[in-house]
Amino acid sequence: MSFSRLYSVSLLGLDAVLVDVEVDIAPSDKADKQSLVIVGLPDTAVKESKDRVLTAVKNSGFPAHGWHCTVNLAPGDLRKEGAFYDLPIALGLLISMESLKAEKFLPEYLIVGELGLSGDLRPIQGALAMAMLAKDLGKKGIILPTANACEAAAVPGIDVIAVSHLKDAINFLKDPKKIEPTSNSVSNNLFKNEIPLVDFADIRGQAHVKRAMEIAAAGGHNAVLSGPPGSGKTMIAKAIIGIMPELSVEECLEITKVHSIVGILPEGQGLVTQRPFRSPHHTISYAGLIGGGNVPRPGEVSLAHNGILFLDELPEFSRAVLEVLRQPLEDRKVTISRANGNFTFPTNFMCIAAMNPCPCGMLGHPDKNCKDTQLQIDRYRGKISGPLWDRIDMHIDVPAQRYKDMMQGQTGESSADIRKRVVAAREIQRKRFGKAKTNAQMSSKELKQHAQLNQECHSLLRQAVDVMGMSARACDRLVKVARTIADLSGSENVQEDHLMEAISFRNLSVQNPGPSHSVIF
Repeated sequence: MSFSRLYSVSLLGLDAVLVDVEVDIAPSDKADKQSLVIVGLPDTAVKESKDRVLTAVKNSGFPAHGWHCTVNLAPGDLRKEGAFYDLPIALGLLISMESLKAEKFLPEYLIVGELGLSGDLRPIQGALAMAMLAKDLGKKGIILPTANACEAAAVPGIDVIAVSHLKDAINFLKDPKKIEPTSNSVSNNLFKNEIPLVDFADIRGQAHVKRAMEIAAAGGHNAVLSGPPGSGKTMIAKAIIGIMPELSVEECLEITKVHSIVGILPEGQGLVTQRPFRSPHHTISYAGLIGGGNVPRPGEVSLAHNGILFLDELPEFSRAVLEVLRQPLEDRKVTISRANGNFTFPTNFMCIAAMNPCPCGMLGHPDKNCKDTQLQIDRYRGKISGPLWDRIDMHIDVPAQRYKDMMQGQTGESSADIRKRVVAAREIQRKRFGKAKTNAQMSSKELKQHAQLNQECHSLLRQAVDVMGMSARACDRLVKVARTIADLSGSENVQEDHLMEAISFRNLSVQNPGPSHSVIF
């Protein structure tokens, strides 16, 4: 009986860190008994590994009795969570029992996997992050469950050894040639947009709203849709995903890493190849939206990374929940602080919100009267603070549709046709910034460089700021929208008509009740 050391992984936020799995066996006082103790700050799931490991080892044909085993998961000050230490503990146990020879190449692999009582291996979370750690550490490869092999194989330069049973891992250690590494060559050919569930051609009327959504998708701008119930706000929001550009390889890996850590990646799916569309219910907590936990996990804003976060019935969300959106919308990332460190998650998403203009929803309806008082309307809209309004680039009225518009209105362009213009505008931005960056992400310095205004535009912008009472942040966002409109029209510079259209999508009637507050230039 002896000592063995293997290498596994712990997840810390979106990152994986190396964990040494040390297994030591000593003779037991009772020849027919065995015991196993796990130390190294394990949580309940890790502590329960001893029962799964002992049963799996026995059911795999390796009788174990007459010893006492101590398993140390180092470093000892890092809390270990999850059930993916089962496989390295089981292999370390067999090596220490001298039932399995410790091969010299074993330290070259990271080992992860949850064992069933029969010895079967079950899927784990965070396989992509673990494979990235193996590459960063210069390891030869990673041994993990078959269900996660395709995901991990997206990382080039390492061997991904897929095992479906404890016996498969044992056989690999005996003869590495018995299992071929899993391959999953990632290329841009993987990222082809599927047929959208809602096509813009299916939406009759609302031409100005469709135009606004084209601009939002082209520049990555946040937008809020305000209109009576049934005017098509939700349908239009769902159609936006069909005009978004295809994912790049880098974006795909970023999305897959987040979804894998959270555990929502479908079993057997290697990579996320479509932009995410997240639509949380308005009863969500701020921790569910931003992320949280003792060891923080990403929230909805991170699950929407490189995609769309749709907030339906915006004023129904808790004000405290909405206020935590400020940092993610501004910085494109969120940092959560805990006693054991700071955790930063990416939040580069488009925020599309929908709301009624008043509590009853009939304010501005052509055929129905609003029954709400001015005080009720003010309270309803007051749930959304001024700083949050500033971070929403486009405010769009979605009027109610009459029967004639619904039945006989023109369908307009398809999502595929609109998407071609969006992709062309995004390509202009890629060349401008030299990387995957949109106009909505421009810094103040970049805004001055790439969105210079002539004298007529400055005069128009000054009038808009004075009359509409916009803050400096809102003014910058207005110019960014104008820059996107110029890109869609193929113009090198922002012209007066581009700025005029951008102002039309900053309608104050969304924020303040009554037509008298709308400003027309």
